[in-house]
Amino acid sequence: MTDFRCSFALLAGYGLAGSVFLAALPASAQQRTTTSELGLGLGATTYKGEVSPQWQLNNQRPALTAFYRRDVSVPITLRVGFTAGQLRAADSNVSGSSGAVPPLPAYRQLSLSGSVYELAGVMEYNFLDYHQRRQIHRRHFTPYLFIGVAGYYVSTTLRTANADLRADFNRDGGRLGVAIPAGAGLKFALSEHFNLGLETAVRKTFTDQLDHAGDQSPLLVNPHDQDWYYYSGLSVSYTFFKIRCPPAYKRDKKLLR
Repeated sequence: MTDFRCSFALLAGYGLAGSVFLAALPASAQQRTTTSELGLGLGATTYKGEVSPQWQLNNQRPALTAFYRRDVSVPITLRVGFTAGQLRAADSNVSGSSGAVPPLPAYRQLSLSGSVYELAGVMEYNFLDYHQRRQIHRRHFTPYLFIGVAGYYVSTTLRTANADLRADFNRDGGRLGVAIPAGAGLKFALSEHFNLGLETAVRKTFTDQLDHAGDQSPLLVNPHDQDWYYYSGLSVSYTFFKIRCPPAYKRDKKLLR
C-alpha cells in the first residue's frame, strides 16, 4: 500500500506543478487542432508478491500493448489500451543481505509462471504542449504522468520443489480483477505524424492471490501485503490531426466558400 500512496502523491504533486506552468502559457498556445493517436508498444511485465517481495530485473518477461490516445486539452490526454504479458518469479532469485537466498524462500522453493491481460483507461498529464507544432523544425517532446483504472485477467501456476509443501502450494488458475495503473513517461515527436514513447508504471491490485499463495500459513507468507504487477516499454504511434472549425464558420457555412 505504501508504494501506491507514494505513486499517487507524486502524481498529485507533479500535476499541481504542471498546472501552474501551463496556466502561464499564452492563450494562443491553447488554440490548436485536436489530435488522436494509434500506437503499438513492446516492453516487459514484472510481478511482485509472495514469490518476489521486491521488484526484480530478472523477473521481467515480454509484453505487448496497443492503445488509442486523444487529447482533450493542452495538458490532459485520455488513453485506452490493451496489454498482454507474461509473469515469472522464483524463490531462488531472492537475495538476502548476505547475497544468499534467505531461509524462508530457500525452504519454500516456490516458482511462479503465468500471463496477464489488461484493458485500461488512463488520464495523462502532459507538462509541455506536445501538439503545438507551429515551429516545423523544432523537436517536440513532453514528460507526462498518468493514473487510471484497469480490468485484468491473470492466469498463473505455482509450484514448489519442497515435497513437504506440494499438497498446499502446488496450485494453478485464473483470476479477474480491478487494478489502479499509475506511472510516468516521455513522448517524442519523430515527425509530424510519428511518435516515440517511453513509459514505466505500476499496477496496484486489490488481491493477494495472483500467485495463489496469499491464504497460506502466516509462517510461510506475508498476509499483510497485496500483489502488484508492472509494465515498462517503448511504443511507436501515429498521430491524426483534426482542425477545429471556429464558431463563426460553424454558424455561417457561406464563410467557407
